[in-house]
Amino acid sequence: MSNTITNTSEEVPVETTSEHTTAAPGGESVAASLGLNGTLFVFQLINFAIVAAVIWFLILKPLTSKMAERQKMIDESIDNAKKIQENLSRGERDYQSKIDQAKVDANKIIEKAGTEAGELTNTMKEKAKEEITTLVDQAKRHINVERDEVMANIKSETGNLIIAAVEKILNEKLDDKKDKNLIEDTLKNLKA
Repeated sequence: MSNTITNTSEEVPVETTSEHTTAAPGGESVAASLGLNGTLFVFQLINFAIVAAVIWFLILKPLTSKMAERQKMIDESIDNAKKIQENLSRGERDYQSKIDQAKVDANKIIEKAGTEAGELTNTMKEKAKEEITTLVDQAKRHINVERDEVMANIKSETGNLIIAAVEKILNEKLDDKKDKNLIEDTLKNLKA
């Protein structure tokens, strides 16, 4: 059947066809009983596949690659954070071990300084004792020298006093030889 629609400017032939299924009511296909048209279903399936392909290639594929990149970046960041944490922990352990070693070294230095101070004190004490002993010895020698000088002076003065006393007693002057003998005798008597 062919109908013509008339338009004022032109005539366009429009063909309308009506489809009639001439299947027996008992022999209808399953698709037809569900109200599905096979050709329309195929076209809709092709349409769906094209839309799905466009969505996949234009939206989902770049989106999944971006998500994979971001996941990779996140994983790398987590790995870097773990490495930084490990480095920080190692640094803290190294720092603590260096502080502990410094404490040990400081204690050794203090101990060594104490030992050296004790040794220095003992050395200085011994040196002071030696100096005191030397000074005492010098003083003793000096005292002995002065005592000897004083004794010599006392002997000489005593001799002179004895001579003066004897001269007064005798009223005569003795010669040097007699003076000397008299002095020696008198000194021997004084010592005894």
